[in-house]
Amino acid sequence: MRLLLVEDNRELASWLARTLKQAQYTVDVVHDGEEAEHALAVGEHALVILDLSLPKRSGLDVLRGLRARGNAVPVIVLTANASLDGRVRGLDQGADDYLAKPFEIEELEARIRAQLRRASNRAETVIACGGLVFDTSTRMFTLAGEVLGLTPREHAVLEQLVLKAGRAVSKTSLSGAIYDFDTDADPSAIEIYVHRLRKKLEGSNVGIVTLRGLGYLIRHES
Repeated sequence: MRLLLVEDNRELASWLARTLKQAQYTVDVVHDGEEAEHALAVGEHALVILDLSLPKRSGLDVLRGLRARGNAVPVIVLTANASLDGRVRGLDQGADDYLAKPFEIEELEARIRAQLRRASNRAETVIACGGLVFDTSTRMFTLAGEVLGLTPREHAVLEQLVLKAGRAVSKTSLSGAIYDFDTDADPSAIEIYVHRLRKKLEGSNVGIVTLRGLGYLIRHES
């Protein structure tokens, strides 16, 4: 799951990105409003964490532009302005949630999970495909009751497939979900991650099917 973090405090941004990556998110980080606009134009993000007090262009301007273009990506505003007027202004401009600094990382992660569930139209926190279970609250996969050991990119690919179970997921979509701006995206490497996942799912009632020209689909195999 790929997130965009827009925060001009570089120390805070570095800590947040590191923490979210440990929680199995792919994180792009930018530090001003112009970089944010560019990132939103060229990247595919599941959620945006947006500071309002940004250099070059304010977070509210970024938010207004995002919504004016019809982009419905969930946005969680982070700001030191905890006033009622500030919260109302951010929500009225299209923010989905609002968290004042300082904040607890556990609360931010819970709000991220809630927004991602809402965006995917899922009320449940546990998603099952045969013996494979994904707990969105812990971001952990289990297979037949046992924790499934995965690398970060294997986790990202499997998460995308499970969240879209029953639908084909293209290599381009998988690539966009797992590579951040600092990584040279190689769609052909997706085949390697899928091959590794198939090996880890061997002997279970879950399989990943290749749909030629369309991508991959995960399904419960009887």
